[in-house]
Amino acid sequence: MAKTAIAYKEKMKEISVLSLICSCLYPEARKNIMGEFEDMDIKPINKRASGQAFEVILKPPSPVSEVSHCITSPPKRDISLEDIQKKLEAAEDRRRSQEAGILRILAEKREHERDVLLKAMENHSNYSRLAEEKLQMKMEQNEENRMAYLAALMERLQEREKHAQEVRRNKELREELTA
Repeated sequence: MAKTAIAYKEKMKEISVLSLICSCLYPEARKNIMGEFEDMDIKPINKRASGQAFEVILKPPSPVSEVSHCITSPPKRDISLEDIQKKLEAAEDRRRSQEAGILRILAEKREHERDVLLKAMENHSNYSRLAEEKLQMKMEQNEENRMAYLAALMERLQEREKHAQEVRRNKELREELTA
């Protein structure tokens, strides 16, 4: 059973998807395609509403077919010292370029951070200056209000003193008149 499954997988690799689709869509062409696969039979099953169905039957593998289907990797070419050197130089250039890109990005980030910090410091100094000016204006206004209050208070005291002197004078005059 395992050999059959492995053989089936290998055979499915050999069949191109296009020929499989063509065999489903064009049944007259399928007869020609079926002749190409000697160790496999494909039998159509009754047509369904959803599409064409078929059954794939594998014949037992022959020792000749195993050898003929063995895929080998292409021969490796000899790499010269110059090719290796060129590849190493290209890799070094890529590494340098990548490092330069990273350093450039880091420098841009540092520049942006510096700009943000300078702007924050400027905003802070502007805020401090405005707050100090506002406080100074408030203190000056408080001083003016205090001086105005003291001046008004002194004026009332002087008026009371004048009134008190007038009342005393009037009292003395009355006492002199009654005496």
